[in-house]
Amino acid sequence: MNTPSPDNDYMPPALLNRSSRTKFRAALLRWFNRRRRTLPWRANRNPYGVWISEIMLQQTRVAAVLDHYARFLKRFPDVRSLAKARPASVLAAWSGLGYYRRARMMHAAARQIVREREGRFPATAAEWRELPGIGRYTAAAIASICYDEPCAVVDGNVERIIERLLGSRPGDAWDWANDLLSRRRPGDFNQAMMELGALVCTPQSPQCSQCPVRKWCVSQCRPPAGSTPFAARRKAKAAFGLITQGNRVRLWQRSERATVMPGMWELPPLDVPRPPSPVSRQAAGQIFTLRHAIMNTDYSVTVVRRPCAADNPGEWFTASRAAKLPLTGLARKILKRAGII
Repeated sequence: MNTPSPDNDYMPPALLNRSSRTKFRAALLRWFNRRRRTLPWRANRNPYGVWISEIMLQQTRVAAVLDHYARFLKRFPDVRSLAKARPASVLAAWSGLGYYRRARMMHAAARQIVREREGRFPATAAEWRELPGIGRYTAAAIASICYDEPCAVVDGNVERIIERLLGSRPGDAWDWANDLLSRRRPGDFNQAMMELGALVCTPQSPQCSQCPVRKWCVSQCRPPAGSTPFAARRKAKAAFGLITQGNRVRLWQRSERATVMPGMWELPPLDVPRPPSPVSRQAAGQIFTLRHAIMNTDYSVTVVRRPCAADNPGEWFTASRAAKLPLTGLARKILKRAGII
């Protein structure tokens, strides 16, 4: 393990020491007891709600999940209602969260739970991993939170914390996470690590002065040795046509063979126009522009009014019907901005 430079008079104890690990756990859990966010999936240890939240939270910010989580559980309050639903209905309820393969796998897992387990949820991480869309992290999170199984989790937050604690990239973050894990409160400890990474030990500009475990951290706000710099986000442009007739809107469905968001509905895509002047912008039918992030790309999106024509791609939908379709997150954002849904 790396140690601080000689000009730093702060010397953290090694986490290899059993006593230090015990104190580390206690400090982190005290902080979590005081500072944990009030989140709906923490209201109880219902495995259905915890499972849905863990799938939604993969690569998605908590703020973006909150509204979707409440609406999703209102539509599908238990695993049987989710299993019985049509795939299109599940995707429609998921619309706006992105990474739609998660919803498809979750739906498949619900059907397997009902069909093969008579609606009973797995009780161990190993059993959870037998379901579609459940990997090592998600299985450990559910089993530790719902059943107190002593299994650690490693996501981007946890790996970053361990890297900063050690001052270098760990050989195996899972080994370190299991060594640090509280066997008495594994679910709370795992949530505390993720909470620390989300609120304090953030990817950029960590709030080290507010960190409850700072005394065990080698990095002390300095980038750990060998850490990978954050990749710059890509910039791109896109354009879509808004075609309406009365209370109907024209939408186009992505191919079921598409590699990204197969089968989802969106506005007909257009070639990206050249930047117009204010006068030509109006003549070209441009309505508005907006920004939208997809994975590692930030899009500048132009929405253009298009006249009704026989060769327009797609199908007509009433506004009420369109709102229930499995729309892409961007399509839903555009239709809301245009006042259609």
